[in-house]
Amino acid sequence: MPNPSEATAPLLRAAVAALAPQLGLLTELGERFVAAGHELALVGGPVRDAFLGRISPDLDFTTDASPDQTLDIILGWADAHWEIGRDFGTIGLRKGPAIIEITTYRTDVYDRQSRKPEVAFGSTLADDLVRRDFTVNAMAMRLPSLEFVDLHGGLADLAARRLRTPATPEESFADDPLRMMRAARFASQLGFTVADEVYAAMLARADTLAMVSAERVRDEFTKLLMSASPRAGLTLLVDSGLAQVFIPELPALRLELDEHHRHKDVYEHSLIVLEQAIALEGRTNPADAAYPVVTGPDLVLRLSALLHDIGKPATRTFEGGGGVSFHHHELVGARLVAKRLRAMRFDKAQVGDVARLVELHLRFHGYGEGQWTDSAVRRYVTDAGPLLGRLHLLTRSDCTTRNVRKATRLARTYDELEGRIARLAAEEELAAIRPELNGNEIAAVLGIAPGPVLGEAYKFLLGVRLDEGPIGPEAAAARLREWWAARG
Repeated sequence: MPNPSEATAPLLRAAVAALAPQLGLLTELGERFVAAGHELALVGGPVRDAFLGRISPDLDFTTDASPDQTLDIILGWADAHWEIGRDFGTIGLRKGPAIIEITTYRTDVYDRQSRKPEVAFGSTLADDLVRRDFTVNAMAMRLPSLEFVDLHGGLADLAARRLRTPATPEESFADDPLRMMRAARFASQLGFTVADEVYAAMLARADTLAMVSAERVRDEFTKLLMSASPRAGLTLLVDSGLAQVFIPELPALRLELDEHHRHKDVYEHSLIVLEQAIALEGRTNPADAAYPVVTGPDLVLRLSALLHDIGKPATRTFEGGGGVSFHHHELVGARLVAKRLRAMRFDKAQVGDVARLVELHLRFHGYGEGQWTDSAVRRYVTDAGPLLGRLHLLTRSDCTTRNVRKATRLARTYDELEGRIARLAAEEELAAIRPELNGNEIAAVLGIAPGPVLGEAYKFLLGVRLDEGPIGPEAAAARLREWWAARG
């Protein structure tokens, strides 16, 4: 280890403590490589996390050994191994609870039109470290000697909570534009800031993100959004122009405020709603036991919170008397969010769930002071379906007023609505609400065969059930005959 400065000494102590449980494994593996005439070093995220006092679940190593030579060294020692990354120089293995990846030194050359790397194996640790994304990820520990290697000032940057690149940022981002999004993710996950030259390169090269596949962009964005504090990373994505490339609806929320400030800053409001939704994750209400609850970080809830108002820019209208409206922005927003998430290659279920929550997020505001009938409450529940738990949290999070009395009143009113839902659920098995006659019984009452008409009849009886609650099978059959006669 280097002689610690006042800033880095706490980091060194944290690293020793974090790595202590794994030192036996690290030493044993390092000795095997040295005995075979090769080098081995712990590198990247596990080294960074050790200095942050965090235990990394996976261990990444780099070596001068080829993949075939690595296999010869670990066979008989590893409990299991896999070769899925062999073409890229990586051999994976498991030893006890530890998951390990060992990669041959790399000196990739990138095609800067397609961003696809041509895999080239290197011969030195220095060559491998300079190709990494940030200096805090370009630190290594040689094994089994435990010699700390920091050729690019990563430890000082870690102490300063600063992101710099080992090569020039222009060179690094030209090699892989996704590294710019990774900078935003680290801003959220680790609380780091980007160096001035890194930010300047992000501004200059933001449009090159378009050459990265939608799937890779989606995965990086998801990691950012699922971090404990996404605001910093999202702000960096918007300010740098990166968000404009893959999710332009987000920066579009920065609507220009008119001189009278007749509406909220929609962008800032959306970030606050996201933060409030995150704060509510894990909230449980025993009265809602019949419905799915959000027990931890939830991607669908977070996407819905961030994007619930993306229909506002397209629907903003200035009205006489100084008013401003966003009529039907929830419907427009549902269509926009579905289109954007499909373009980002989110799966079909996630797209549908987020779009449905955006569509429903204003429904509660028609509740007033509790004027909804039981029928309206039933429809609220059935329209939300399995999304009801998330809708509860989204609706509560959407209150960002600074008026304490108004906020308290809205929260109390929603408490009342949840109480009514719970009461009706207990009385009527609301989560599984169905007509009081099934398809076979409807067909028997009307003397019809399965088909579109049977579907109409089923829908009619479901409406009766929602509007009037349980009326009994005989009364349901009578209402069905009345409907049939009126239908002609």
